[in-house]
Amino acid sequence: MGSAADTARHRQPSAGRTSRTTDRRPGKARTAADCQQLEQLPNIGPAIAADLRSLGIAHPSELATRDAFVLYQALCAKTGKRQDPCVLDTFMAATDFMRGGQARPWWAYTQQRKVIYGAV
Repeated sequence: MGSAADTARHRQPSAGRTSRTTDRRPGKARTAADCQQLEQLPNIGPAIAADLRSLGIAHPSELATRDAFVLYQALCAKTGKRQDPCVLDTFMAATDFMRGGQARPWWAYTQQRKVIYGAV
């Protein structure tokens, strides 16, 4: 399991609170073409950007041809520990966005992840 910091940075908004769509946050790209830095990706903050860089991802455009599950497995191997599955959800959101998908919160990918990959 990832650290408490890993979990906190991926926490879903609490029930009853209206969540903002990720593409409206300041500094976030509205489209893949607008995205020049990893931190401009919806759902990606400094910690996940650093994780992606540790995997050799230097520019957001590189995510368009990458497999989110392979990235997740590589991060688990690199850190020597199982990462929280929400990291995979976040990678799925980022790769989908860079392939032209809409900016969606990472938790919108949780059900899809469970169907495709089961328990990771």
